[in-house]
Amino acid sequence: MKLDNLNIDTVVVGAGQAGVAMSEHLSLLGISHVVLEKNRIAEAWRTRRWDSLVANGPCWHDRFPNMEFDADPDAFVHHDQVADYFEKYANKFNMPIHTGVTVHKVYKSAHQLGFTVETSEGTIYAQHIVSATGAFQKAVIPPVALKNPSFYQIHSDDYKNPQQLPDGAVLVIGAGSSGVQIADELNRAGKKVYLSVGRHERPPRTYRNRDNVWWLGVLGGWDFMRTDTGPLKGFAVSGTHGGVNVDFRVLANQGITLVGSTESFEGQKIKFKDNLKHNLDEGDAALMAFYDEADTYIKNNGLSLPLEPQARKQLPNPECVINPILDMDMEAANITSVIWASGFGYDFSWLQVDAFDEFNKPIHKQGISPQRGVYFLGLPYLTGRGSSFIWGVWHDAKHIAEHIDIQRKYQEYQTDKNLLKHSA
Repeated sequence: MKLDNLNIDTVVVGAGQAGVAMSEHLSLLGISHVVLEKNRIAEAWRTRRWDSLVANGPCWHDRFPNMEFDADPDAFVHHDQVADYFEKYANKFNMPIHTGVTVHKVYKSAHQLGFTVETSEGTIYAQHIVSATGAFQKAVIPPVALKNPSFYQIHSDDYKNPQQLPDGAVLVIGAGSSGVQIADELNRAGKKVYLSVGRHERPPRTYRNRDNVWWLGVLGGWDFMRTDTGPLKGFAVSGTHGGVNVDFRVLANQGITLVGSTESFEGQKIKFKDNLKHNLDEGDAALMAFYDEADTYIKNNGLSLPLEPQARKQLPNPECVINPILDMDMEAANITSVIWASGFGYDFSWLQVDAFDEFNKPIHKQGISPQRGVYFLGLPYLTGRGSSFIWGVWHDAKHIAEHIDIQRKYQEYQTDKNLLKHSA
């Protein structure tokens, strides 16, 4: 399909899990569309993951409804298998995905319905735009980061394996899935690791013979919608080693030194907040509340699931929690590298429409923006906790596709009325 001067109903930008899901639902509704991807299908799953990364959910759950993984349903598949899955999915449904196409600019067309889409392959005119560029657009390293340009300092987005780091100890900053898994891998590789632990949730990988994803489903956790606007807490869950419960005290007993949130770098000095125990206690309290809710669900629904009393047993606090490190000399500690597992921000510079707040964050209600015809898909908490996960984005895409279909019917009605008026 030639793209230059193409006039089509919907342009989807991005061919990751969000774009693939969107294309399926648009096709089922008979809505003409193209999906534009500057790299390859599911490129982020191939090249923006560290070498050993596996999915954080079992593949019976973390998939689209209309195709299974070629793997044990309870397996946590390697990231390359996830990328292959989406490529096969796109081929199965013969999706109109155009790879190697960069979208330079999208803006409202003058004096007519729809939008103008300027791309590396020409200009497209569309009635609807779906931004499916996902939740991990731009790696964010906070302003407190070390200012020395010669020091080895990277974001987790650029981490591949322990061999890429210089000799010496490493400070990993972040208590979400990425930070925990990278710190564990480096420790197992023989590195001296310091892990800076901020606020976090650490749900169990499994409890009473059911995986965390199952519990989130039956307890309504996937539907949870944030009401606060503060930073997202780290979500410490892992599919590595066949899926294990994340416990920071276990990591400390295995040799990782825990410290509180990183406050500042001043020359060779690092300062940490005195909040390590508080952050661990807060995570523990949420975990115990999770167990309580799960036990109540089992009892109220008459389920026969094995008891797991050992799950509530907590290890004693290690020395690094009892007497926390509040400042450290990097040279004395031989810290030669820092990895920031500090999350991601947005880059919507290409989307020049009235759909953003003063901080350039998208304004939307369940993916529907105030700029009529513009939609967002794949963002965290778009409709709930599941929105940036594989299975959740599929359902969000269905909702957006149906909204586009409704808008098409309104436009068709107006067109039909105009035709009748002019023919009278």
